[in-house]
Amino acid sequence: MPGLTFETIRLDIAGRIATITLDRPGRMNAFTGQMMADLIAAFDATDADDDVRAVIVTGAGKAFCAGADLAEGAATFDYARPGPDGPVQADGSVDWSHPAVRDTGGRLVLRIFESKKPVIGAINGAAVGIGATMLLPMDFRLASEAARFGFVFARRGIVPEAASSWFLPRLVGIGQALEWCYSGKVFGADEALAGGLVRSIHRADDLLPAARALAEELTAHSAPVSVALTRRMLWQMLGAAHPMDAHRLDSRAVWLRGGSADAKEGVTSFLEKRDPAFTDRVSEAWPRVADWFDDPVYR
Repeated sequence: MPGLTFETIRLDIAGRIATITLDRPGRMNAFTGQMMADLIAAFDATDADDDVRAVIVTGAGKAFCAGADLAEGAATFDYARPGPDGPVQADGSVDWSHPAVRDTGGRLVLRIFESKKPVIGAINGAAVGIGATMLLPMDFRLASEAARFGFVFARRGIVPEAASSWFLPRLVGIGQALEWCYSGKVFGADEALAGGLVRSIHRADDLLPAARALAEELTAHSAPVSVALTRRMLWQMLGAAHPMDAHRLDSRAVWLRGGSADAKEGVTSFLEKRDPAFTDRVSEAWPRVADWFDDPVYR
């Protein structure tokens, strides 16, 4: 996008599809705080661009993302190290509400969760640690034959991060999630497909074309505002306590959108046996419904 530059990623738009490429190939696209900031900014940009209909995320070089950058060695995950204005108080107690306590992978995953556009992961190689968990809030994951996955946290002496304890069991079931997380093993694309983590496996040269074809299939004949609302409704209702919560939400949405220009065009184009030409814009429609989805925890 004009005027946007990033240190660790690339953002390219062709047609109505945005492609975000993790771009630290010399470090196997290892995750850093700067990569988190760049990715969040990229998703802010794609959400703000009404011409973007879907987002693909992939990696440069041989890896998708090999996990957290381990350049600091044994201290990599020691976030409680002393520092000015940090969460550790003089008496040794911890201010758990301090922003520095928040997991950077979780901040990224929550931003992807809030995307107003469908998100497709095109996993071209190793996806380990945060490289695996950042995939979970994406709507679809396509893997190359060379892809490898690992929820390796127990092998590093830590625990699953990036809200994966919420996402992973919902995607693959609790038994599969426990097996992968307990063992911390790295497994191939075939096991990921059998376990329900990925949608399909492709030859390396076919991966991005397949992801792009899927993005176009999902969005070519659908109203952008409808897709944005549907994405959030389905994801958010995974955590609803009762179907009445969904009934309240979809009743509001159907009532509001039923009188829209898009709804009229959708019916008219069907009756006239032609492709629809939807005109409503996500950036204009979303403010009317944003408070329906507000999560007060980290705002």
